[in-house]
Amino acid sequence: MTEVRGTPSRHAGGYERTPLSDIGRHHSASAPRIPKYYKLKELLVELILSLPPGSPLPPERTLAEKYETSRTTVRQALAELVVEGRLQRIQGKGTFVAKPKVSQELQLVSYTEDMRHHGLHPETRILDAGYVSADERLATLLAIRPGGRVLRIHRLRLADGEPMSIDTSHLPARRFPGLRREFARHRSLYETLATAYDVHLTEAEETIETVLATPHDAQLLGVDVGLPMLLLSRHAFDTTGQPVEWAQSLYRGDRYKFITRLKRD
Repeated sequence: MTEVRGTPSRHAGGYERTPLSDIGRHHSASAPRIPKYYKLKELLVELILSLPPGSPLPPERTLAEKYETSRTTVRQALAELVVEGRLQRIQGKGTFVAKPKVSQELQLVSYTEDMRHHGLHPETRILDAGYVSADERLATLLAIRPGGRVLRIHRLRLADGEPMSIDTSHLPARRFPGLRREFARHRSLYETLATAYDVHLTEAEETIETVLATPHDAQLLGVDVGLPMLLLSRHAFDTTGQPVEWAQSLYRGDRYKFITRLKRD
C-alpha cells in the first residue's frame, strides 16, 4: 500500500484530513501517474479491511472533505469497490462493507445443496413457470423437434434472505409429463427429477461469461444497473447421455466467485 507522507490536518468534525495530493508525492518522475480516484480507492481498501462486514461507510460528502477531493472522485472509487464486491450499496440506506463472497465449486449439484453446504439458508422464489415452443437452437439442445413444448422455469435465488441469482431452466415437456405440478411440490428441480421421474443428472457442459445487469435484473437482485454479472450456461445430461436441461443462471458478480480443481493427466 502506498505510504502517506505529510501531516494530515484535522477537520472541525474531529476526523483527520488526508489530502490525496500528498500520496505518492515522492514517487520517481518516471513512475506512471496514478489517478486520484485510484489513490483514494487504496485508502478506502485500508478502511474497509479495518471494519467488520455490514459497517456503514461515511457519506460521499464526508469522504470528499476528509481526503480533500471531489465527490466525483469519491463516487468513482466507491463504484469500483462495489463492482469488486468489497462494498455493497443499499438503495435509500447507504454504502456498507460487504460480506465475503460466496465461493461455489463448479460441480453438478443443485443450488439448494450448494447453499446448505456453505451454511446458508437457501430460498427460491418462482417468478414464472410455463410452457413455451422450442426454437431451432433450443430444440437441438434438448433433442426435440422445433416447435415442441418446453417447460420454462424462471426463479429468483436467495441466501439468508439476500438475492443472489436469477435462474432460467428449460426441460422437454413430453419427457416429463406433469413436471410443473411435481416441481411445485418438491421445489428443488433436481430432487423432483430424481424422485418423480427417476432421472439423475451425471454430466454437464458449463460455460461462464460476464454480462452487465439490465434494469430488470438489477431490480430483482437489488443492485445497480450495469453491475458486472456472471452468466453460467449449463447443458445437463442424464445417465443415458440424453439431454435433460438447458439452463442459464445470472449470478451477482459482487457476491459470487467460482472455484474449480484442475488435474493434469
